[in-house]
Amino acid sequence: MAKFYSELSDDQRAFIAAQHVFFVASGTAESRINLSPKGGDTLRVLDAHTVAYLDITGSGNETAAHMKHDGRLTLMLCSFGDKPLILRLYGHGRVVLPGAPDWDRLAAHFPTFAGTRQIIVLAVESAQTSCGFGVPHAEGMQPRTRMIEWAEGKGEEALALYRRRNNACSIDGLTNDTVVAEGAAAAEI
Repeated sequence: MAKFYSELSDDQRAFIAAQHVFFVASGTAESRINLSPKGGDTLRVLDAHTVAYLDITGSGNETAAHMKHDGRLTLMLCSFGDKPLILRLYGHGRVVLPGAPDWDRLAAHFPTFAGTRQIIVLAVESAQTSCGFGVPHAEGMQPRTRMIEWAEGKGEEALALYRRRNNACSIDGLTNDTVVAEGAAAAEI
């Protein structure tokens, strides 16, 4: 049976910290809904109402565009171990770019990764748990290193060019400010 919560409990915070993968969903009234898997040591619970994840340069940047044009954001985590559970976090997100006033404070929560693009912060308005009985076991999950190796091989200048060419707008043509901010004083979106 699904249950809703107005804030994250200590047990839910511990569950989030133990997961190896999470999923991010965003969209606008006019766009497709984007659903992306995320992994690595990139998700943090900041308090009972706030989570953040370190976003690494990838093939697209849908979430940033959706945050600029709508702001609604959902994160989902599910257990692939012995104790089944699904946890969804609903709320509104914002993008924090390198150089923004909150950057240093937020970045201190994460390891340093080549290709770091931004931090997505979710103000959790509600959390929902459900059983997760239909989620399969997937023991032995290991992180992939290819994305970080790719970013390390490119270097910062080539990554900035890649983001300008490939991350300037969403698949539905929605712009985001991530690329515009590169090379100039970045601001919070």
